[in-house]
Amino acid sequence: MEVDVKRLTVVAATAAMVAATLATPAQAEPAAAGSAAQTEYVVLFREGAAAADAQKAIEAAGGSVIKVNTDVGLATVSSANAGFADALRGSAAIEGVARNQSIGSVPDDAKASAAVKKAVAQAAKNQAVEKEGRGGGRFTWGRSVKDEPLADLQWDMKQIHADQAHRFEQGDKGVLVGILDTGVDGSHPDIAPNFDRRLSRNFTVDLPADADGTEIDGPCDSDPDGSCTDPNDVDENGHGTHVASSIASPINKLGVSGVAPKVTIVNLRAGQDSGYFFLQPTVDALTYAGKIGVDVVNMSYYVDPWLFNCADNPADSPEEQAQQRLYIAATQRAIDYAHARGVTIVSAAGNEAIDYTKTNVDSGSPDFAGFPGQAPRERTIPPSCVSLPSESEHVISVSATGVSKRKTYYSSYGNHYVDVASPGGDVYDTPGNTRDISKATLAAYPKALAVANGEIDANGDPTVEYVVKDCKGSTCGYYQYLQGTSMASPRAAGVAALIVSRYGKRDRDRGGLTLDPDKVEAILKATATRTPCPNPPAFTYTRILPSGSTVTATHTCEGGPWDNGFYGRGIVDALRAVGR
Repeated sequence: MEVDVKRLTVVAATAAMVAATLATPAQAEPAAAGSAAQTEYVVLFREGAAAADAQKAIEAAGGSVIKVNTDVGLATVSSANAGFADALRGSAAIEGVARNQSIGSVPDDAKASAAVKKAVAQAAKNQAVEKEGRGGGRFTWGRSVKDEPLADLQWDMKQIHADQAHRFEQGDKGVLVGILDTGVDGSHPDIAPNFDRRLSRNFTVDLPADADGTEIDGPCDSDPDGSCTDPNDVDENGHGTHVASSIASPINKLGVSGVAPKVTIVNLRAGQDSGYFFLQPTVDALTYAGKIGVDVVNMSYYVDPWLFNCADNPADSPEEQAQQRLYIAATQRAIDYAHARGVTIVSAAGNEAIDYTKTNVDSGSPDFAGFPGQAPRERTIPPSCVSLPSESEHVISVSATGVSKRKTYYSSYGNHYVDVASPGGDVYDTPGNTRDISKATLAAYPKALAVANGEIDANGDPTVEYVVKDCKGSTCGYYQYLQGTSMASPRAAGVAALIVSRYGKRDRDRGGLTLDPDKVEAILKATATRTPCPNPPAFTYTRILPSGSTVTATHTCEGGPWDNGFYGRGIVDALRAVGR
């Protein structure tokens, strides 16, 4: 099974390099008595309980509150009491308590092993589906003079008729789209005109290392400002910037256009530089979105450290079960809070290439060492387990299509799991089943990352085929090709933003426009292009790798022509969505 052991909706091309760590038994937290080193926990208050009562219970158990979200009743707590969790579970004001990610440093005696682990992780990341197709040689393209200069490279926009929709609706500045991701490069010339720096927030703090001393985000003093907190207009990963550009790059005769080129981008950063997404930042970002009047939020990730969260999976220890129950409840509370305040929530269906409605095997969780020695292992996942946030209520789950409109080889699927489909790119969706990078999707790329990765030379010209440069006068922007359900979800979110722009009413409380998210979802589904299952429904994907070897995989589509596991209600259509 192709499973991403990283955080973004990306799948590793091979799991062989981490296989040695997977076949281990369920790991219980290390036993200790009396006092211990400071440990971080997440604590979920019981619904209806007073925050003051919950805080008293936390303090009585030996904990100190670091951060609290009173909107959903979630706190991050530090304690040196090894019995803190057990003491707190008996409180009437507390619903759940679980160990949070541990913030470690890289000790001298651990640096060698940490470097090896980092190299392995980076190798897997570089071979992930999201960046598949690189190194396949350059292709030729011409700069369009009629549309945006790189419009001819945006096959995805044509598939959902976004280019035609722009004649009737380009979005409204009063519609806010939240990018709940790794950050947004607010200085990118193809994002800056639509970027709201005042409303944007960073809810994360860089993690130098995990509990094993493995480097995660790296030392804080390596950042330009020497701190662990990045500005609200920075993306040191590139994922969030690609997402933001896909939704709302303006029509400005530079580079590309987004699906909704006149809406406003709000950075709701909840992802680490390394790509991890932890519970408290994602919850805080969602409730903030609800408070400030964000209309649409895109979420192309899953909440770490579990790809699937199970309430009572016997493959997990009691402590792990408690953690997963808390994550399910807290995430749903945050989503409910945002949904009730007018936020339409769109999420990537995942790149594991599996049917989420069946029993599966997860070999990549937990993907973060919350305590020393914790490592991924193989565990059976029944259909009752959920991936967060894509399987939460009030979330629109989006599968990915390629240039031919077939479901991509990597996209996860499932009847009544997938709501709609949207172009995410498939570099193997070619006549000969060989790689073609132009069949991925093109969107903005931070110049600083391109420089750091050696992808542009001293003259500012790209040195690799997957990075494209476009200039208007002395202003130049950089763009990169990526594929994944991470790329499909924002295109559906862009259509949702057009729907709010077209049919929304004035928001008397917070300004701008607003539209009931249930209505947005209904329009998105009703106007999608009906796409039936393949015939026969068991579809075999063939990929001829650069090595010459051939890889095949068969996915079975269940459901009817109006709603099925590959496409849900169909491929989103921007033109039909705006009433044309």
